[in-house]
Parts: sequence; C-alpha cells; structure tokens
Amino acid sequence: MIEVRQARYFLAVAETLHFGRAAEQLRMSQPPLSQAILQLERQLGVRLFDRGERRVRLTETGRAFAEECRRLVAAARHAHEVATQAEAGLVGTLRIGVVTSALSEPLLGTLSAFRDARPRVDLHLTEVDTGEGQEAVARHEIDLAVIRPSAPVRGLRVRPWRHDQFVIALPEGHPLTGDTTDPVDLSGFADEPWVWLRREASPDYHDQLMATCRRAGFTPEARHVANSILTQLAMVACGLGVTLVPNVAVRSIQGPIAYRPLSDTAELSLVSRDGGHEPLVEEFLRHAAGSRAAQVGGEFVPPVEGDPPLEDRLRGDGQREPEEGP
Repeated sequence: MIEVRQARYFLAVAETLHFGRAAEQLRMSQPPLSQAILQLERQLGVRLFDRGERRVRLTETGRAFAEECRRLVAAARHAHEVATQAEAGLVGTLRIGVVTSALSEPLLGTLSAFRDARPRVDLHLTEVDTGEGQEAVARHEIDLAVIRPSAPVRGLRVRPWRHDQFVIALPEGHPLTGDTTDPVDLSGFADEPWVWLRREASPDYHDQLMATCRRAGFTPEARHVANSILTQLAMVACGLGVTLVPNVAVRSIQGPIAYRPLSDTAELSLVSRDGGHEPLVEEFLRHAAGSRAAQVGGEFVPPVEGDPPLEDRLRGDGQREPEEGP
C-alpha cells in the first residue's frame, strides 16, 4: 500500500523532473529522496522515471501513477481539513433526543442559533421519553437528550436547563376556567375525571405528576390514559377530562382548552455523556446556556388566539412572532 508520504515524494520529483530541486522543495537532502523513489519503484515493481546523465523523465507508467498520487494527496488534505473542522465543531452530525413537551422554547431558539452558527452540521432529532433518552445517550445512539429529570445514570451528565410551571388543562367552558393567569388550588380538581399519562411512556415524569397531585391531598382518578402529552391535550379538547402539563406545552395543540397555572414546577434538563470529548455537543450546550429563553424562568403565558400550531413554529412558517418566554 502506498503511503501519502511516498506520494508526496514522487510528485515533487515528477513535477520538477529534478531530484535536487525536489529535495529542496521537500526540505530534505537529495540522497534520502533518491533512495525513497528507488524503494517505491521496487515496491511497485515498475520504473517510474527514465534517468539520464542530464535529465529525468517520467515513464508512461510514471505519468499514470502521478494522477493517482495527486488524488491520494488531495484526499489526505481533505481528510485533514475535515478532522480539523470536526474538532472545532464545524462539521458532522448531532443526534438529539427530545421529549414532546420540550418542543418549544428554549429549544426552538437554541436550534435556530445552532443552525445559524454551524450550517454544515446535520441535526437529527428523535422523540424520546426520559428513560429512552438516557439509555440512548449511554449507548451512543444519540449524542444529547432534552428530557425531564430522572434518577442519575452512571456516565451521564445532567444539566438543568429550565424550570417550567405546571398548568392544569381544562375543557373550554369548564366552571373552574376563570382568569387563566391566576394560580389555582389543585385540590379543587380532586373529583374531576383525569386524562393521565401512561407510566410506561415516561416513568419519571409520570411519577412527578402523581407526586404533584398527592401533595395537593388526592390521587387522581385516571379515567382516560394517553401515551404522550399531545394526546393528553387532545383528549382534554374533546371534553373527556382534565390533565396536568408543563406550561411549555400549552401551545402544542390548538383546540377548545383553557389552562390555569399552578405553583409546582417541572424541570427540563440536558443530558450528555460525561467526560468525553464531543465538540458538537459542547457547541450545542454553549448555545443552550446562552439562550435568553432559558434564563426567562417558568412564568405562565396563556395561549393567544391565532398562535400558529407547533408544527408551523418548528418549521418557522407561523405568522406570529415567537414569544421570548414559553
């Protein structure tokens, strides 16, 4: 197999047709260069140069070989450039797992800023629940997870990103809708039919919701069960019952739903592998830390009539300007 160093030596002689000038160009003495070319010819079993007393000429084999050597050197140069750019976090692929309720700010703003800063990086997003996200990061199936807090996992680093206020979602026209900006006492909904999240979908998040209700003095009657927050809200819109969601989810679905804030919070965290050298992950985390939306806090902002659906806001097609807070 031909080494890149051998190809460079050969091309220096092939382009100057003079061993002395080629050696100067390579910043080496002539005898080692001559020996390297002879060794290359023996290795290939061909003659690359016709050597006369006063001139050196490429053979036909040498001319054909030169074209391949140029490709080899160019490929090596390109590989070096790619490695340098990857080390700087300029190219590559970043795989992110996201819980449904995180598909809002500050994630949307962070993704936009990251794409602007790193346009040559391919972003791959996958919907996950908390357990799946942690396991996928640990198995190197994804590089970063945006999830709700969970028990610590060895080898993973968790960075709290945002504290979201819990809100209760009510069918429009429910007698307890009232002023949507005033906090409500959750205990007042103890006897309501509840739309609940299946525990298997996200055990830690499910348990956090259950603990919130138990602190209010009751265990909810889970009359209807969903596999995602979007489905929970869709069931509420159908008038089937009430449910709890983080405030960032209030604009995830359009429909006849009213929201009332609570004092409890739900934390959104960034999970990555601990101790590894991953430039793209570190670059994304830098943008996440600098996101203004991540610093705003968990103040509840009710949905506004005319807000574009979540799908449009993810594409950037909505007609309304995005809010700074969730």
